[in-house]
Amino acid sequence: MKTLTELQFDNRFARLGDVFSTEVTPQPLDNPRLVVASDAAMGLLDLDPTEAAEPLFTELFSGHKLWSTAEPRAMVYSGHQFGSYNPRLGDGRGLLLGEVRNDAGEHWDLHLKGAGLTPYSRMGDGRAVLRSSIREFLASEHLHALGIPSSRALCVTGSDTPVYRERQEQGAMLLRLARSHVRFGHFEFFYYTRQHDELRRLLDHVIACHFPDCLEHPEPYQAFFQQVLERTAALVARWQAYGFCHGVMNTDNMSILGITFDFGPYAFLDDFDARFICNHSDHAGRYSYENQVPIAHWNLAALAQALTPFMEVDQLRQTMDLFLPTYETAWLELMRKRLGLQTAEDDDKALVQRLLQLMQGSAIDYTRFFRELGDSPAEQSLARLREDFIDIRVFDDWAAEYRARSAREGGDPEARRVRMHAVNPKYILRNYLAQQAIEAAEGGDYAPVRELHAVLSQPFEEQPGMERYAERPPEWGKHLEISCSS
Repeated sequence: MKTLTELQFDNRFARLGDVFSTEVTPQPLDNPRLVVASDAAMGLLDLDPTEAAEPLFTELFSGHKLWSTAEPRAMVYSGHQFGSYNPRLGDGRGLLLGEVRNDAGEHWDLHLKGAGLTPYSRMGDGRAVLRSSIREFLASEHLHALGIPSSRALCVTGSDTPVYRERQEQGAMLLRLARSHVRFGHFEFFYYTRQHDELRRLLDHVIACHFPDCLEHPEPYQAFFQQVLERTAALVARWQAYGFCHGVMNTDNMSILGITFDFGPYAFLDDFDARFICNHSDHAGRYSYENQVPIAHWNLAALAQALTPFMEVDQLRQTMDLFLPTYETAWLELMRKRLGLQTAEDDDKALVQRLLQLMQGSAIDYTRFFRELGDSPAEQSLARLREDFIDIRVFDDWAAEYRARSAREGGDPEARRVRMHAVNPKYILRNYLAQQAIEAAEGGDYAPVRELHAVLSQPFEEQPGMERYAERPPEWGKHLEISCSS
């Protein structure tokens, strides 16, 4: 394991030059202190977890000090926001400090959010607040623990720096990790500004660094786009299967690597509702839970448009046709696993869809249903769960089909329980739990956010003494309004 001073930087994106990013120095926070850190994320850098206790740790991640080999840059990009093109966005409150190369040869971006003004801050102040920093930290690490591809979060640093949003709040910084911070919007920026030479440089850089196998393909650009599409389809399949709502699927928030990226007003479903909207600013429901699949497809079409200088339109369309079948295959396989099914049958999709239709309007807790379904043999679980449904007769019909489907597979009930508990979390990041931890942290008590992080890092495990984190949310906790304001 390494100390902070032993990290090795290899800043490949910075070497692309000033057309792609601008050199900016972080602006320090006042009286910084460590709120929470992730040992698992530190391990990605081969960083010894005990380093979090060192004063240098807080100084580096609050803008007070900088590695001599780091090259902080603010990246430029554009994107479609709620369907409308915004020609110039960029890192308005974040900086790519540099890329750390670990002993396995992996490169990890160190991205500091809330680091102050950049040329892309527009009318903003370049700061982040404590609540949004905690929310992104918790979500990043929890999604990873669930097996959902995500950017990672190393730590949150709090401060006495005042930041003004709807009210005065505490400024904070989040250190985010990802193998790349390139977004769909990067390609759109160089396409719509007609900088096609630079667009090709960006494309070649991304393929060489992150999709090197595409270089072996007779048409590397086509292979690249197909991989991006497949990764995005697989990601959204996991979102849908686990009830995760991103909230702001703008193209500038879509990672080229197919990972969950740029957390804003996200939420996991409490009661199942396909029409659920987690962002109270999304008045038309563009980014509702049920719209995440078509919006991902729409965003890929926006990326495809940016690649038209180098690929034939017919070729792009043929690749786009792969999205829905790829998504559906991945989603259905995940839902089979959540139901404890190991084989595939033709009627499985209909079985899953009927269950979701039954859940709609019955106030069924989405996470708890699947966990409890696997708690005991199917007959016992179904007998207990049926009382939660409004139309018990229709549920009984579905349950009979499910019992018959499970019986055709056979198997030991205990093996079924172990199998289902390995994919159905007991603990999920609910908005009310995050809010309680945030309120404590704003009062100077960081123990609740650290405990919540520890619980959510093992979402599938029984954790004696932590059962309160697995309870159904109170009614007030189901109706919290979350905005983009950070």
